[in-house]
Amino acid sequence: MTVDEHEAPPPEQRRRAPGGWAGVRPLLMRLHFYAGVLVAPFLLVAALSGLAYIYTPQLEQVVHDHELHVPAAAASVPLSRQVELARQEVPEGKLVSVRPGATPTDSTQVVFHLPDAGSSFNQTVFVNPHDGEIRGSLETYGSSQALPVRAWLSGLHRNLHLGEFGRLYSELAASWLGVLVLVGLGLWVGRRGVLRRIARRDNPAAGPAAKRGRTVSRHATVGVWAAIGLLFLSATGLTWSAYAGENVSDLRTALDWTTPSVTSAVDPSPTGADVGIDAVRAATAAAGLADPVEIRVPAAAGKAYVVTQVQKGLPGKSDSMAVDPATGQVTDTLRFADYPLMAKLTKWGIDAHMGMLFGLPNQIVLTALALAIIGLVAWGYRMWWLRRPPLGANRFGKAPPRGTWRRASPTVLVPLVVVGGLLAWFLPVFGVSLVAFLVVDALVAFSTKEEPTKTG
Repeated sequence: MTVDEHEAPPPEQRRRAPGGWAGVRPLLMRLHFYAGVLVAPFLLVAALSGLAYIYTPQLEQVVHDHELHVPAAAASVPLSRQVELARQEVPEGKLVSVRPGATPTDSTQVVFHLPDAGSSFNQTVFVNPHDGEIRGSLETYGSSQALPVRAWLSGLHRNLHLGEFGRLYSELAASWLGVLVLVGLGLWVGRRGVLRRIARRDNPAAGPAAKRGRTVSRHATVGVWAAIGLLFLSATGLTWSAYAGENVSDLRTALDWTTPSVTSAVDPSPTGADVGIDAVRAATAAAGLADPVEIRVPAAAGKAYVVTQVQKGLPGKSDSMAVDPATGQVTDTLRFADYPLMAKLTKWGIDAHMGMLFGLPNQIVLTALALAIIGLVAWGYRMWWLRRPPLGANRFGKAPPRGTWRRASPTVLVPLVVVGGLLAWFLPVFGVSLVAFLVVDALVAFSTKEEPTKTG
């Protein structure tokens, strides 16, 4: 998003070398301008694809209704038998987990991993729990069991279906979104009086200045109101990124903010005894683990069944239990209430970013934030367009003047450079793109013979 430079300071102010905010503001203005113009397309794509993804939980319930839902009935087929029937559909698959139907109208999801599938992709067979009918078989993605329609839109938002290279687009957008918001807030705080004065130029006779004033007002107002939400989207979005995401993971590990997990190690049975999936679910249900749940089968000898609640929309429904396959006894229990605070906040943040924290209210908030980004980008480009010189000159809008860093006091400029350097190290894509902006700025100045702003 871009913020207009508003009005250039009078010559007597430019001759001084002000310190504090007056000295650093023009530098941030130019940074905000270039970042807004060049990063805005990526933000726009992220907002539009995210807007499409928000309502995929409801969409997949409609698109995949036949697989997900069954007619209610009193009869039931044991889970073990449902697994056997599902295995016949994908005999080459390795059983990963089972999600029993949570209500009489839900199908059972039996999840297999195929030999040639990616690490995050599985093949899920949907079984009618009342009569064992196979309702269908679909490729699913991730721990949330995203069905094809949601998985496709998730991939579009995450990497534009361009693989690891495509993840750079989303990381660039997430990295700069937070920076643009913070710089925009600083510009707004520093020039609230100017914004109000420009916004009052609503006389049609005032021409472009009035249009620009109204656009500035809308851009600033929406940006300020949406700032907290946009910063949240930036921070949580970086957890999925390629390079910054690794730094976030390392930081969480160093600060012991990682999500705990139930202990799944058990003594191997000398006979290889296994009480079966029905007994496992019965044991955890008796211990208070309510539906819906996912039952992960032991991956090797000496491992337990792990049964975890997978309730969407309720952040506290994430308890898990481990069950010894040889005895059917619950060997470990992990309640979400016992998670460390930062682990809880991490889970809540990720769920909220995906629109799954509180269901529809969460989705409505995300919709508003996506529309805010779209509006900020549109208004930013409109401000740039309205600042274009008269006909016959450069057809594009003017950028804030160069060389403004020379007006900043070292006591302000040095901490700003240090903070920028730390951000560039922690957010590598932001750092590389920041250098690219500086190169572009220098090339533009060289090609247009633009003179830097001088002091004195």
